Amino acid sequence: MTVEPLRREDLERCVELEKVLFPGEDPWPLHAFHDELDAGFPYFGAYADGNLVGYAGMALMGGGSWAEAEIHTIGVDPAWQGRGIGRDLLLGLLAIADEHHAPVFLEVRTDNVAAIALYERHGFVRTGVRKRYYQPSGADAYTMAREARP
Repeated sequence: MTVEPLRREDLERCVELEKVLFPGEDPWPLHAFHDELDAGFPYFGAYADGNLVGYAGMALMGGGSWAEAEIHTIGVDPAWQGRGIGRDLLLGLLAIADEHHAPVFLEVRTDNVAAIALYERHGFVRTGVRKRYYQPSGADAYTMAREARP
């Protein structure tokens, strides 16, 4: 398994995984992934035998002492979960944030115990709750943050 920049030809696979990973929610459409890459945001793919099995991306805004990062998505094919792929994708994003000395923010479903534990292991703390953040299910989200690293 390798983690490398996400390839545009794999964006349709991202959309397929969104539908599997986030049932009952409003999964990202293809144009949303294109928009993220067009904006120059860092996105990674996890590849096994050349096939996309996970993806992750974030917005990186500002520069210098004003830099800030927000993780937009991390998803791993259910058949590949539990193998450290989500961790590897997260670490790739955090390395970029750290290069820019940027704090990192994210939202995560309050019932996603595995993801919350992953984020907490990597320095994130809960900073609040966004009621009915996910639509159309109305599920709540924790807001989490990780301080900038020198």
